[in-house]
Amino acid sequence: MKDDNFLRANNARHMWHPMGHPGDAIEHAPTIISGANGSTITDIDGHDTIDAVGGLWCVNLGYSNDVVKDAIAKQLYDLPYYSAFAGTSNPTAIEASYAVREFFEADGMARVFFTSGGSDSVETCLRLARQYHRIKGEPNRTKFLSLKKGYHGTHFGGASVNGNNRFRINYEPLMAGCFHLPSPYPYRNPFNETDPDVLAQNIAAAMEDEIAFQGAGSIAAFIMEPIQGAGGVIVPGGNFMKLMREICDRHGILMIADEVITGFGRSGDWTGSRHFGVKPDMMCCAKGITSGYFPVGAALMNEEVAETFEKADETGAIYHGYTYSAHPVGAAAVTACISETLRLDTKTNAAVRGAQLYDGCIKLMEKHGIIGDVRGGHGLMTGLELVSDKANKTPMDMTTMKRIHKATYDAGTMVRLGANNILMSPPLIITEAEIDHVLACLDTGLGAA
Repeated sequence: MKDDNFLRANNARHMWHPMGHPGDAIEHAPTIISGANGSTITDIDGHDTIDAVGGLWCVNLGYSNDVVKDAIAKQLYDLPYYSAFAGTSNPTAIEASYAVREFFEADGMARVFFTSGGSDSVETCLRLARQYHRIKGEPNRTKFLSLKKGYHGTHFGGASVNGNNRFRINYEPLMAGCFHLPSPYPYRNPFNETDPDVLAQNIAAAMEDEIAFQGAGSIAAFIMEPIQGAGGVIVPGGNFMKLMREICDRHGILMIADEVITGFGRSGDWTGSRHFGVKPDMMCCAKGITSGYFPVGAALMNEEVAETFEKADETGAIYHGYTYSAHPVGAAAVTACISETLRLDTKTNAAVRGAQLYDGCIKLMEKHGIIGDVRGGHGLMTGLELVSDKANKTPMDMTTMKRIHKATYDAGTMVRLGANNILMSPPLIITEAEIDHVLACLDTGLGAA
């Protein structure tokens, strides 16, 4: 590896970074993370911080799980790559598919299609949803419903069902036939409704109205995150997802649960769908499937969807896939990660430590008037929405947000900014003492405003 002087001199000079302005990266050089251990990351200046972002909602097992690392290393020597396109397979892919199917059996999932990440998984589910209806003799079912504030990746399909204009405007026009319902967001919604359960009923009525307007026979699927992550950790009312499921069933619309963030214990249960007592038709997952150690995702489908494809004529052929689908090294990481996730019972720690983080942020809101809303309390997903005027809910300006971010980092905790939100999704193995440290650093950072 090049020395630190080389890294500083070339930082952001040759590489464009996702989710940011390339010019801004040159003017404000990114922090260079050079090491990690447990829940702690270290930059090239030797500054240690608790990673309250968990990489990017994904390092569920922390940075030091040797079981997963050893599985990856061994597989690199045994078989570093082979295609899983029709006609060939590999042992680790077969083992991984069994482990994934078994993990999601309680959610009603019966088959798995491996991808390279969350965006790929969403794209796969959207494509297969359209194909499913074509097989069933309803080729006009091509439209999609989703929620505002939802995030479903960066491919054209995912961007089209995304509900945040930051991820859409520069790439429009996007895919036709995508329509967005209000978010289950009690702090800001067009109904001015603060009761989550009443808000859920209002959104359900809006969904019924949109289906009537579009025509139920034209809609392929409804996609939602059980808890909206990048949109600001928006937790719906307890009956919201069930209402959406009932409406989908009534109109023959497939329900796709985007579990890319909420899967594998982050929600305080093994999946967000399970947390809210719903079995979707299809699921998208990634991130926690390998704890971020290798780029893998998966699209899953229930028995009815699977049999529809498997018993079909040529219309059931899936002419879709990725070079790295069922990659043997990634598959080895999947099997090891699921085993470790279950052994460590990460969902239980996520629930306990998530409640600690949420309660601590509520106390910070009592102290700092710039916190307009605190969201979370369901596993290790917490969001703080910052405002410059609490009465009018005026979003905090980005200059102040960046100052808070830097002060929090300097104090010893990495958090993520999402517009005027501070987002936290630490490793699911984080300790009580480390959560206390995160809260203390947040207190310092908020004080810098």
